[in-house]
Formats: sequence, structure tokens, C-alpha cells
Amino acid sequence: MGIQNFPAALQPIIQQGYLEASFEEALVSKLAYRSIADRVSIPNRVGETVTKTRAGLKPTVKASLAPSANTNLDNGLASSTFAVEQYTLTMAMFADTIDLNMVTERVGIASQFVQNAYVNGEQARRTLDEQARNALFAPYFGGNTRVLTTLSSAGTTLKVDDIRGFQAVPSLNGFSSATAAIAAGVQPTWQPVSATNPLNVSVGANPYVLVSAVADASNGSSAPSGISGTLTFASAVTVADGTAGNAVVAANASTIVRPNGRSTPAALQATDTLTMAAVLNAVAVLRSNNVPTAEGGVYNCYLDPVSSRQLFSDNDFRQLFQGVGLQAPFLQGELVSPFLGARFIPTTQAYVQAHPTLAGINIRRPIVVGQGALIEGDFDGLAEADVAPRDSVISIVDGVAMVTREPLDRLQQIIAQSWYWIGGFCAPSDVTASTSTISTATNATYKRAVLIEHAG
Repeated sequence: MGIQNFPAALQPIIQQGYLEASFEEALVSKLAYRSIADRVSIPNRVGETVTKTRAGLKPTVKASLAPSANTNLDNGLASSTFAVEQYTLTMAMFADTIDLNMVTERVGIASQFVQNAYVNGEQARRTLDEQARNALFAPYFGGNTRVLTTLSSAGTTLKVDDIRGFQAVPSLNGFSSATAAIAAGVQPTWQPVSATNPLNVSVGANPYVLVSAVADASNGSSAPSGISGTLTFASAVTVADGTAGNAVVAANASTIVRPNGRSTPAALQATDTLTMAAVLNAVAVLRSNNVPTAEGGVYNCYLDPVSSRQLFSDNDFRQLFQGVGLQAPFLQGELVSPFLGARFIPTTQAYVQAHPTLAGINIRRPIVVGQGALIEGDFDGLAEADVAPRDSVISIVDGVAMVTREPLDRLQQIIAQSWYWIGGFCAPSDVTASTSTISTATNATYKRAVLIEHAG
């Protein structure tokens, strides 16, 4: 691709693959949130939305076939089908670049050239990991929030910290229940919460029916990427339930585990640290939903170094491994425990949030994840002739394109080293997995990951 147009000093570096090797080293240097994603190739253009389909299961047959009905060509049976669920991926481009002046950097040109490639690679890896994290966490925060402002008197409107998970609900399409809709093979469709598509919500100690969720003009949410707003209910919320700090939980909310039964992250105390019991509870929820495990037959638990230290200090955890000895995964900071059903993967990209009321205390969020929780769509035309610049050198590493452009300035001194990625992430829901197909299933819309919130 026009390597002859590059300065002679750079041609051996490019031809011997040093640049690509440096880029690849940064991309795969550490596993994190992106590693759990199921990756699919997408041929669509940038900005397009791709709709994919996930098949559900047929409900269990409850009654035996009556001998008197076993007649005719259909043997008394009516054809049934399985429900399907669709999710969308929006294709977008992420990119950055760095220039290198061949004259001003002549003294150390080779090392500077390779270092630029390394820095670009690290930036690309971190960018994609954050996109994967944001897409994974957003729905698993959903349906869990708290009251921000105490009601002066009983009323139908309530100010809350985060309206994610309260804005839309799977439409029943005329059926009396989600189970009935799924049994009939009807595809759930997401509709805005309204009087005709209400959502059952628990506020404080009592249930209510939600009919509207509106975001604030100025976002004041304390949750990571949260959306503060107002919830409107079909009946008045009591002052006791509508008191600031009370939990607001949707009937189909994602499961969040907190030490000592705390109802909201703001209710966490300094002593509510990460424990083995919290991890076991998260794994139990995933197993109840029959979520497939990740690589190695265990679930992945992504946690920051402070969460990891707290877990290793937990008495139950220490007793479990007492006398076992330090295995290699222990020493490398990654522990695979078949006893806990989890692989613990440290990451520095985890959400860390200052506690809303306790000075010097942070809220930390490990997440336990199973297979299928995250989908990554990669544009499959990065290196095609009609996409790749003719006079550039392009290497595709882990789905990311590294582009090295020849000098195009008047003095032919400045080369450009760039990277770009085209794709998208999404976390599919599992509405079709209900008690009609899995008796121990939870009512959560998103079932393939469980958040743990603790102080630290």
C-alpha cells in the first residue's frame, strides 16, 4: 500500500512488522469488560442500526394429552411456537491520530515511531473497553433508584435519582400476562411506559403503578451515566414511601447485590465491604436464571483492585483457601475458583463513585457476568480496497485499524499515525426467559449479569 512513499528510515520498521507488534501488545495486554462480549461481524455502514434476533423457548407442557383427544390427523394437538427477542446494534466510529515530524524527531525517529504506535494502541484498547463497560452496565443499573426529594404531601409525582429501567416496558400485545404472550409465541416489543403500558414499581414499602417517566432538563443523577427525572404514578404515593433515600424498584429490575441488605447505594455504610457471600449470592442469581458460564465453566467477576483486596480480606474467603496454597493464578492477580463459580479479573476501568453522603467513602461496583451478556458488532470492511486509503499502510489488530499515512505536506516531513474502529456494543435482554420455561428464573428483564455495590 504505497510503502515506497514513506521515508527510507521507516520502511524497514514497517516491513519487519515492529509497528504492528507494538500495537497488538497494547490491545491485548489485559483482559477487561470487552473480553466477555460475543463478537459478530457487521457489513452495514457507519451510523446504521442493526437488528439481531435471539430465540426463546417454548413453555413447559403442564397437562398430559387426554386419550379421548388423541384423534384425527392432529392427534388433538395445536401447533405452538417459541418466542423471539430482538436487540439492536448501532454502528459508530471511534478514532484518533498523532503526527510525527521526521525532521524534528530525527535523532530518535525509530523509537518515537514505535512509541506513537504503542500509545495509539493503548488508547484504542481503553476506549473500546470503556464502550463495552458502558453498554454492559447501563441496563444492569436499570429499575433501581432512590427518592431524591421528600414529598410534602401524598402525590403522584416523585423525583428520583435515575430513571433508567423505568422509561420503557415490554408490551404484552393484548395478552393478560408476559407468560401468556410468550406461550403464544408473541414477540415482546418495547413501548414507552404509559397508562396503557404501565409498570409495577415498589416505592419504599408499598407497590404502585408507574404511568410516566420524564428526564430532567438538567441531569443531576449521582449514578454513573444516570438520568435523573420524575416518575408519575396512577395513584398517590404516601409521604412515608416518598421520603428521600427510599428505594424505588421496578418489578422487572436488574438484580443488584449489596452487603447487609442495603436497599440503595446511598444507604451503604463504611463497613459494607465486599464479601464472599455477596459473590455467592450473585452467582446463585445467575444459576437460577440458567445463564451460561464464561470460559472455563465459571462466571467472570470484574472488579477493581480495592474490591479485590477487600475480598481477599474477608474471613469466609480466607478460610475457604486456607491450606490450599498459592496457585499461579493467585500470584498473577487473577483467581479462578470453582468453589465460588467465578473467575476474578482485576480491572482499572471499573466504576468508582463518591458516596453521596459519607465523606471519603467510595461506592465500588464489581459485576459478575455470564456468556451472552454483551454483544460486540465489528464492521467487517475495515481493510477493503474502497475503504482503506491507497497510499497508507493499514494493519487490522483485534478489530481495530491502525493507519500510517505517508507525508503529504509540502516539505514531506510529517507522517500521521492513526487508529479507528467501527462497531457497536449492546446488552441484549432476556424477556423470553420466564418461569414458564425456567422455574427458578427471576423477573428481571436483563438476567445475564449481576451488579454488586459496596463501600470502599
